[in-house]
Amino acid sequence: MKRISVSKRLTYIICMALILAAVLFAAGCGNGADKKAEGAEAGTQASQAEETDASAEDTAAEEGSKTEDASAEESGKAEGVSVVGEGNTVFPFTVVDKDGNETEFEVHTDKETVGEALEELGLIAGDEGEYGLYVKTVNGITADYDADGVYWAFYVNGEYAATGVDSTPIAEGESYSFKAEKG
Repeated sequence: MKRISVSKRLTYIICMALILAAVLFAAGCGNGADKKAEGAEAGTQASQAEETDASAEDTAAEEGSKTEDASAEESGKAEGVSVVGEGNTVFPFTVVDKDGNETEFEVHTDKETVGEALEELGLIAGDEGEYGLYVKTVNGITADYDADGVYWAFYVNGEYAATGVDSTPIAEGESYSFKAEKG
């Protein structure tokens, strides 16, 4: 008899801890009126959870689902876009491999040029030459012109860049990309 009572208490404590964690997480993700609404909703759900162990488990699952939805909405980012780096300047960066597969990034940086930002994050690598950085690897994919005639072409706003990646300043509203192309 005592074992059942301890088990119920333990279940109750775990459920309450999950509810509290979900409420705190939701409060951190919301803003202004949303926080108040989520707090009131969480308080109502918490009092319902005290009535039975089963309703506490349902409430915790429901809160977790709402928190995930709120996180997805809060980020406002499209699926498939990887956010990388830290800094005040933000720009979109796309990699198109030789098979046409696209990988999209949202780059955050405090660097001055596109090349500096991408090198710092390990998204590009290459060799220094007389004309600047000759990019050989982008997002872990190496293009070897000597072996298969494929090279990395640098684009600004969808047009072939007039400058090298390491001398192209980051400009607000512009997008940058590397595309593997046959020479």
